[in-house]
Amino acid sequence: MSDSIRAICMPKWGLSMKEGTVAAWLMDEGDDISSGDEVMDVETEKISSAVEVSDSGILRRLVAEEGQTLSVGALLGVLADADTSDADIDAFITEFQANYVPPADDEEDEGAATETVEVGGRAIRYLLRGEGGVPVILVHGFGGDLNNWLFNHEALAAKRAVYALDLPGHGVSAKDVGGGGVIDLAAIVHDFMTALNIGTAHLVGHSLGGAISLKLSLDHPEKIASLTLIGSAGLGSEIDGDYLAGFISAERRKDLKPHVEKLFSDPALVTRQLINDLLAFKRIDGVQKSLETINAAFAPGGSQALVLRDRISDLTVPVLAIWGAGDQIVPANHAEGLPANVRVEVMAGQGHMVQMEAASDVNRLIDELIG
Repeated sequence: MSDSIRAICMPKWGLSMKEGTVAAWLMDEGDDISSGDEVMDVETEKISSAVEVSDSGILRRLVAEEGQTLSVGALLGVLADADTSDADIDAFITEFQANYVPPADDEEDEGAATETVEVGGRAIRYLLRGEGGVPVILVHGFGGDLNNWLFNHEALAAKRAVYALDLPGHGVSAKDVGGGGVIDLAAIVHDFMTALNIGTAHLVGHSLGGAISLKLSLDHPEKIASLTLIGSAGLGSEIDGDYLAGFISAERRKDLKPHVEKLFSDPALVTRQLINDLLAFKRIDGVQKSLETINAAFAPGGSQALVLRDRISDLTVPVLAIWGAGDQIVPANHAEGLPANVRVEVMAGQGHMVQMEAASDVNRLIDELIG
């Protein structure tokens, strides 16, 4: 079949995704498409997002219909050059559909299974994608886990090894958080690198994970190749303490949902399944105490305890700060007045989870920084 024909397929976001529903096509047949363009919105039970293409060409065929639910890897549309005949495209679609096999319910995601490493007597879960180069380590924020990088991990791993971990007290990692402060957690991430023989890494931290990554970079500059801070803590004392307290105390859907909606610029992204998953996480033995310990050390009285803003100029590696202009958790004005060694990008119309809602832009910025 001609190399000028490229398939657009249902993506796989996260290890548990098996299918998605086509919410809306964002492009029409005949449109010119460039790599990185968003061509459709897809909804899953956990998250909704736009599908980006990695190829360029003309959108010659819309195969999937709006409202249709399809398995991961299913054919959504076809890109081709202008001189490719309709007959060749028809033949491509027929061959693809004849050979396509949906993933089995019990099928393992080969090459993308999570692993566990012991760090200071604690089991830390992580997911490794990609290989080679100076690796990237993705550090999530308060109440999150490695799935906060659903739309970044695979894209960044196209050129290098990328690790995403569950911090202690989060995800499937051990619930012992020690003192629970930024200093304690930064030491654990450092020991995580040591346990996996990671000599040098590019750090990408979101929210609390940003403060952790910044502290680690200052304490062990020889181990850091670059630093990306996304909606980062550690750059000012202000933070939405009501969000932190509300997230910890909520025991029912109706109590948790308004707090989680603060994370996104589009509240529609907060699905029923997302809330159910968070409630299930919060009910795990030890989680409540872990979150309370971290909050008491990280933001006692609703203000950040450790502000490292004045020390960023000590860093000699490339530093990037990304913020959503409408961030309701950590104010975007913390990105103002940073030292000249920090590249600052504030994204209009975005919130605290900018790495999910504006993934393509965030991935591009990180790639440029790593260079």
